[in-house]
Amino acid sequence: MLQMVEDILKSAEEDMKKALNHYKNEIAGLRTGRASTSLVEDLKVEYYGTKVPLKQLGTISVPEANQILIQLWDSNAVPAVEKAIMENLNLTPQRQGNTIRVILPPLTEERRKDLVRMLHKMTEEARVAVRNIRRSAKEMIEELEGISEDDIKRSLDRLQKLTDKYIEEINKLMEAKEQDIMSL
Repeated sequence: MLQMVEDILKSAEEDMKKALNHYKNEIAGLRTGRASTSLVEDLKVEYYGTKVPLKQLGTISVPEANQILIQLWDSNAVPAVEKAIMENLNLTPQRQGNTIRVILPPLTEERRKDLVRMLHKMTEEARVAVRNIRRSAKEMIEELEGISEDDIKRSLDRLQKLTDKYIEEINKLMEAKEQDIMSL
């Protein structure tokens, strides 16, 4: 019986790890004052009828603090990449042959506040995901037959500690990202 509890807790922790990693990837795309390849690498581009992440179409680099350089392998992809950047990032790319240069304008105070609001929304979604994992694991533990009340209580305490650990990790990531966005 206790092995089943261990399996439930292990599965819950793996799911919480996945939720945390998803959150990390999501906030990596949030723009701070500096250029970052993560801003564009997962951008979906219409390429020969399929949506493909930009990182599969060329190399992406950051030659300067406010600039992203994309060198595409196929010149046919250039217009589609330009379109994706304009539609999704609201930025105007500059084309030079197979190379696209994206210059990031400095963030205004208003834009920074919008980004922080978006960050808080993403953070709350990540916390809710972790709590939902906790809730389903809790229900599974409580439904187990032939397990003592004390064992259930101990298991639920461990589950709560696990939840607190991942929520704390999410909060730390949010605070660091918020500082990053608000610093000039």
